[in-house]
Amino acid sequence: MAGVAEKVNKQGLSLHGLGVICGLTAGVWLGAAEAPTKLVNAGLSPFAVSLCMVAGVFTARWTFPTLLKGTGYVFADLMEKKHLIVWALLAGALWAVANTLTVFAIRDVGLAVAFPLWNANSLIGLFWGRVLFKELQGANAGNISKVVLGAVAIVIAAVMLGFSTLHGGSAASSHAVRGILAAIGASFMWGTMYVPYRKAYISGMNPLSFVTAFTVGELGTVLALTLALDGGIHSPSFDLFHHRGLVFWLFLGGFVWVIGDLFQQFAAKYLGIGRGIPLSNTNQLWGLAWGALVFGELAGADSNHRLLVLGGSVVMILGALAIGTAVASGREQTSNNEAVLRECDRYGLDYNRTLAAQAGDEFGDRSEKRRWWDYAIVAAATGVFLWLGLSATVPPLYMDMAWVGVLGLVLIVSLAAGGWCLWRRTRFC
Repeated sequence: MAGVAEKVNKQGLSLHGLGVICGLTAGVWLGAAEAPTKLVNAGLSPFAVSLCMVAGVFTARWTFPTLLKGTGYVFADLMEKKHLIVWALLAGALWAVANTLTVFAIRDVGLAVAFPLWNANSLIGLFWGRVLFKELQGANAGNISKVVLGAVAIVIAAVMLGFSTLHGGSAASSHAVRGILAAIGASFMWGTMYVPYRKAYISGMNPLSFVTAFTVGELGTVLALTLALDGGIHSPSFDLFHHRGLVFWLFLGGFVWVIGDLFQQFAAKYLGIGRGIPLSNTNQLWGLAWGALVFGELAGADSNHRLLVLGGSVVMILGALAIGTAVASGREQTSNNEAVLRECDRYGLDYNRTLAAQAGDEFGDRSEKRRWWDYAIVAAATGVFLWLGLSATVPPLYMDMAWVGVLGLVLIVSLAAGGWCLWRRTRFC
């Protein structure tokens, strides 16, 4: 591990600092990814929205690992840790169910309110991280206080935001309750999804390899949900693919989500799920920005409604940041290394190699050479987006284009900063 320490000192960026940057960058992109699902308000089926978005995710997922590492590297990593493939498929399945629930939540309570509710997934992830992977074991009093108080703040914020939707007539309340339940269900699904994440990364798997298998579980599950619950092979969801102008925006949402999730994966790798996920849950702030500034969701809200939404959002962000700024102590690092050792003993992995890979110092015995099919994959994915984009039509929704430009610039700046830091420190390992 001396080589890892030397690398940190040379490049001047700690793994904790890199994880924080990745988590915050993930928040910016994950917040923007849900904006296209506003199309559900134009009368589209939630299953159709989810299916098209996941198809976009599937298309983009194969592009980034191929560009950054090549398929030879990715499949060598998967074959070296075959036991993790099923975990990646399970994580993808959980994500697909959660994503479908979020579309129902957005339809019933709106993007600005649904986001904070399902972002309580950090509590679920924190619970599983402590129970299954001994995160926070050996933590000092300051770190424990930050995590506990942050968790309590997230719960309080979720309650505030939930009550903010229960004003008005009985019909509105009925829809609000349904939306709240959908958002909470998504929270549980997404919180549990982080278990396979953590299991993969304490085993030394590269996030780019993990997401390649993850996406197969996503697409397979959302297809199964559509066939089982939305009319089978005659589902109207499949008819939506004939409307390329609308499909493009959902594919674009999937593309944006992939970028955010890749940064979230690296945050979970370097910080653990108890710290990395709350940081990425700052996407609530960006989701609120897109919902309120671009789509005008709060334009007609009264002062009490706005106070609850904004106050709850602030409290949730402060809680997430409190958890995310709890830097692991030496005793916590020892506990984490013990978790790595347990995985190595269970699956016959090399402990030193695994520990180095987890710290971003990837061993160099895998080829990153690009082959002709790598370029074909990238060309095919790009072609799909271009084909859809040429027929894109402006969604029949109110949008403030000035704010679209401002938030779009934020996306580009965050991607450049986060990508540069990740490349400079770890070469995406």
